[in-house]
Amino acid sequence: MQNSVTARCIEKVYKNAGNPALIELLGSRKNARVLDCGCGAGDNARILNAQGWQVTGITISPSELQAASAYCDKVYLADLEHGIPKAIDDKFDYVILSHILEHLVHPEKLLGDIKSVLAPNGLIAIALPNVLFYHNRLRFILGNFDYTDGGIMDETHVRFYTFASGAKLLEASGYRLEKVFSDGAFPMWKIRNILPDSIVKALNRFAVSHWPGLFGLQSLYLARAAES
Repeated sequence: MQNSVTARCIEKVYKNAGNPALIELLGSRKNARVLDCGCGAGDNARILNAQGWQVTGITISPSELQAASAYCDKVYLADLEHGIPKAIDDKFDYVILSHILEHLVHPEKLLGDIKSVLAPNGLIAIALPNVLFYHNRLRFILGNFDYTDGGIMDETHVRFYTFASGAKLLEASGYRLEKVFSDGAFPMWKIRNILPDSIVKALNRFAVSHWPGLFGLQSLYLARAAES
């Protein structure tokens, strides 16, 4: 029996420009095999496919399956709350979860299953929205905790993560962190428009590297199974 959150996820189609910051974590390996858990409409798969990578996708939405099939070698229809579908018996160089774990009540089930489909020396790349991004902190201080149709406070999120708690989840699930960083921006508002682009980028890098839990819009992790 489906809960209301699952039903809303089935009805949604997540389509965007992909997650370049997450994909950059994967490096430039040739002809890698990738399992994209929660592949949406195939936006990350489109980028990876253009680089010659072989991508298998998983989605809960029939509409997303149809869209993602244009960029994935295979797409499976499944609820990731129940882990990796048993029909998937391949091994992958990378498994990516771009803004997926926050939709799961029990993410540890999926994280455990992923170990069985990782190739030797395979890596898992995760992106999580940072609930304590400075803009959200201001809203919370003002007493606002409202769900939205997308973004950090998406109505289908059932868990919320910080930069630190995302890392703890992965370590508690048996992963060893290889890279951890944030992707975000320092608040400059309209001043941003009059500063040289090089200065804006430098300020952003400085802010997210020194205060990732405050200025990171998303937290990014590259990890491998601890026993590998």
